[in-house]
Amino acid sequence: MTYKITESFVETGEVIEREATADEIKMFQAREKKFADIDKAKLAQAKTKAAAKAALLDRLGITADEAKLLLS
Repeated sequence: MTYKITESFVETGEVIEREATADEIKMFQAREKKFADIDKAKLAQAKTKAAAKAALLDRLGITADEAKLLLS
């Protein structure tokens, strides 16, 4: 993947697009990994919550629609 840096200078209206340096690429890749890890954690948390909800509904012997009726 090619990383590009766009620099805009408001005073002059000049726009420069250049290749990212090795340090900038490392920074971008670290940030991408961090956000991917956060997404994985959120997905795991959502799956755990859904499983707990399903288990509770099963113990109560009701469906999700029936639970919504009870709570409305």
